Amino acid sequence: MRAVITGVGHFVPDRKLTNEDLEQMVDTSDEWITTRTGIKERRILEKDKPTSYMAVEAAKGILEQKNVSADELDLIIIATSTPDTYIPSTAARVQNKLDAGNCWGFDLSGGCTGFVYALATGTQFVESGRHQKVMVIGADKMSAFLNYEDRNTCIIFGDGAGAVLLEPSETGDTGIEDFILHLDGSGYEHLYTPAGGSLWPTSYETVEKKMHYIQQDGRTVFKHAVKGMADVSSRLMKKNNLTNKDIKFLIPHQANLRIIDAVAKKLDLAPEQVIINIQDYGNTTSATIPLAMSEAYQKRMMTPGDWIILTGFGAGFAWGSLLLKWTID
Repeated sequence: MRAVITGVGHFVPDRKLTNEDLEQMVDTSDEWITTRTGIKERRILEKDKPTSYMAVEAAKGILEQKNVSADELDLIIIATSTPDTYIPSTAARVQNKLDAGNCWGFDLSGGCTGFVYALATGTQFVESGRHQKVMVIGADKMSAFLNYEDRNTCIIFGDGAGAVLLEPSETGDTGIEDFILHLDGSGYEHLYTPAGGSLWPTSYETVEKKMHYIQQDGRTVFKHAVKGMADVSSRLMKKNNLTNKDIKFLIPHQANLRIIDAVAKKLDLAPEQVIINIQDYGNTTSATIPLAMSEAYQKRMMTPGDWIILTGFGAGFAWGSLLLKWTID
């Protein structure tokens, strides 16, 4: 039994934070940001709305598109690094807001690779034969954890959500074909939020020291991201007897345009084979891949039978790639 993506959707906030806006907030410029990241603007969610708000909106779009009731869902998996609360899970809040009373769910923390991890996890629940409809959502409100005095991080991230619905396949030659996932915990200090967990519980000291904001060693992350995503995608193609010519699209994590270009070059992919929307949304962490996939679907860029690779790299270090054959007309 195969798991196939039968629905895809996304949600982004209305508010845009442009490079010109950031010029008024921190020592930076549109040229500096664009040259180093490829980002022109990002979306920012209202302060009184949490990550679950975006996740619910992305899921609702799929349910309406498919004419599926929330009661039909068996499982909700939320890939996020910015949960509404540590207890309970964001999945619990999403399930409640969707009124999806017949399903269970959980959060999955895989950083920027979270959606790839979650999609691989959801796939196995469907392949087991015990779940018929699994909603996999990548959602992050990164603006809640950014120091807008730190130009090295505040220019990069934005808010958003993307989702897919997984169901069993009717034929054996479509859907999620394969995946390769990795984790190297020795890289954790290069991209992390120091405080807020059990290691450094919230205190006056941690707040004063700004330990609840994202911290990143950009150069180290850049180097490992290019190597990790390119290597694992290449291995996935070889394992499944595919070449770069067989791939319709690479949908990479949208962290930095230079990273995306370097990965594409290593894989010998043409520009038209790579889905890029970082210029519009920045790095929305777990949401980047499903958001890019959803936009490509809305533009009718994919047709049934197309080979697609999803690949991500993020905090942990966590990275991986997933190979699928597109099914939605």
